[in-house]
Amino acid sequence: MKLLLLDAAGMLVAFVLGALVFYFGGLFGGPYLFLILTFLVFSVIATKYRSDVKRKLALYEYNRGWENVVANGVIPVLCVLAAYLLREPELGIGAYVGSLAAVTADKFSSEIGVLGEAPRKLFSLKLAKRGESGAISLLGSLASFNGALAIGLASYYLFPGRYDAWGVLAVCVVGVFGSFVDSVFGIFESGGIGNKMTTNVICALTGAMLGHLFL
Repeated sequence: MKLLLLDAAGMLVAFVLGALVFYFGGLFGGPYLFLILTFLVFSVIATKYRSDVKRKLALYEYNRGWENVVANGVIPVLCVLAAYLLREPELGIGAYVGSLAAVTADKFSSEIGVLGEAPRKLFSLKLAKRGESGAISLLGSLASFNGALAIGLASYYLFPGRYDAWGVLAVCVVGVFGSFVDSVFGIFESGGIGNKMTTNVICALTGAMLGHLFL
């Protein structure tokens, strides 16, 4: 369990969501499943990256629960389910890829961004604490792009013929924008409106909507 950084409930929910993705993906079930596994693997890598430093900063989240799994996985699953119900498998690919690009970009931004310079609050540009919602940094922004790129490259191979080099770049843009929207809603989260779960869902939803339109 420690390998995946999930508690027992988180592992169970992750298994259920993965099974739903595989089943409702139909002929595309395999690629859908491998893409969400790509998100999981890279999320673990980003979380464990320089974990010793994060521990000293009290920012190392090593035991996540079902809430975190649902926040990141419910929108991708709904994208696959919608495509299944409409009997149009390819209809859900763009939304699915976009949602995972957004949550991966956000994961990289939050996990790697805390290792750089102190972030600044959006709009006011005042210095913020590392890990504070509603703030961004240069390192976090670069990491966000790399997270979305990982999903873009994986999609290039998992859905052959659908994405070329420009398509991979489009996935990166969608992912980074979704992560930025997460930071925007993080401002409300810091003010007591919503929580990390709702902010992550909005991030994934933004990626899904943009992915449906442009991917």
